[in-house]
Amino acid sequence: MEPTTVKKPALVTEIAREFTFEAAHFLPHVPPGHKCARVHGHSYRVEVTLRGPVHPVQGWVVDFAELTALWQPLHAQLDHRLLNEVPGLENPTSELLAAWVFERVNIPGTQVAKVRVSETCTSSCTVYAAGT
Repeated sequence: MEPTTVKKPALVTEIAREFTFEAAHFLPHVPPGHKCARVHGHSYRVEVTLRGPVHPVQGWVVDFAELTALWQPLHAQLDHRLLNEVPGLENPTSELLAAWVFERVNIPGTQVAKVRVSETCTSSCTVYAAGT
């Protein structure tokens, strides 16, 4: 009897990094009298998750420092701002903010798997790449 070889499953690796910023916003399309129609602020948390192969020598998907460096210009556009004034965020819901961040994260050799935006301790929104 021939020995059987156990085939290892293909691995998918994801890394995630969380960032924070403080900003104000209002939602212009809510019903009259809705509390979110008033200007108010949040301490936002944004988690960016990347998917990619583990480099055979370095042993990582990407250096976390590279992801942090990519975040810096986004942070400068968002932190201590009125989000409604940021181009593309005129209606800054968590859903649209997560998509806005998702569209701006690009590190060669990786795929953005998801972006999660938390505007409070108990409320968040996650956007995913289509098909994942």
